[in-house]
Amino acid sequence: MPTAEEMLSTASVVALGGCLQKVAPDLRFTALRAAPGKLAEASFSERGLLVRDALLADLPAGFKPMAEIFRAALEDDGFTGWMIWPVTEAVAVRAVEAGEFEAGLGLLAELTPRLTAEFALRTVLTADLDRTLAVVQTWTGHPDEHVRRLATEGTRPRLPWAKRVPQLLENVEATRPILEVLRRDDSAYVRRSVANHLNDISRSDPALAVEIARGWLEDPEATTAQLVRHALRTLIKAGDPGALALLGFGQPTGLVVDGPVLAVAGVRVGETLEFEFTAHNGGEADMRLAIDYVVHHVKANGTLAPKVFKLTTRTLAPGESVTLGKRHSFKPISTRRYYSGEHALELQINGRSFGRSTFTLSLEGIR
Repeated sequence: MPTAEEMLSTASVVALGGCLQKVAPDLRFTALRAAPGKLAEASFSERGLLVRDALLADLPAGFKPMAEIFRAALEDDGFTGWMIWPVTEAVAVRAVEAGEFEAGLGLLAELTPRLTAEFALRTVLTADLDRTLAVVQTWTGHPDEHVRRLATEGTRPRLPWAKRVPQLLENVEATRPILEVLRRDDSAYVRRSVANHLNDISRSDPALAVEIARGWLEDPEATTAQLVRHALRTLIKAGDPGALALLGFGQPTGLVVDGPVLAVAGVRVGETLEFEFTAHNGGEADMRLAIDYVVHHVKANGTLAPKVFKLTTRTLAPGESVTLGKRHSFKPISTRRYYSGEHALELQINGRSFGRSTFTLSLEGIR
């Protein structure tokens, strides 16, 4: 994951000031000029808010004067990239304060091709969900794929890095009309956002997500099956019966699994754990398998926390066997802290557990 400086960097904030000074030479931009010196210890989100507040302090009061400056800056190709993020946040704040919802959303749509306005959209959605969604719905027919993607990405119930919109979490069906249009979009960029949006819905209402996906599969485009598989990935990992059945993964009656067999009894952080297993279809019909594995990580209090990892899908004919293997890395990552102790690795096939082996993880050599 990139660092805060690699995204909203000091240089990008300085460049933002340069872009705005060109189109508003009479403004001093005192707060914005001071902002780069305050970024060193700030997190990614703190940087965005700091620069947003500097813009709000420096730019003329009201929404329309600000909008004129930003629209003028859009004539400059250098007005792009992560510097746009705090710009969109400032637009959202001023639009809500002034009650200029439609005008503010229009400017966010103009800015989003330079850098997505999905985070700023959350401010407007929180202020008035129905009024905002009425405008966002019109974006589904926009000629620019970035604006169409904003319609589905910015309204996701659980958009990563973004603040939650309580009304979207309470009423996950509110955005369904947007998805129904954009799931047929010509752009893979947009369709992937639709899949991620439906995956968000599945975390709150699995039955609704399966119902929506079933309707799409009954009236499909050439790209629908792939979209649905991606959208239901969390439910498949969770072994949800409805999602598994919809994608053709029935109960694995007659499946015999030998393993998992671990190559070693213990590994250190930074190393990999290799394992293999054999699956045999002892039934009388073809068997379609969604094969995952679960690593049970030791937590700080000594308990185990499971994490499901996708492995593969296979179809076995009656009497057929297959031997599969995998190397799982314990390379340090920013999103997980490892603890020493006895871990476990478990196979999960079509939502059912098949075999479990333990191993030790050591922090030896890690500072």
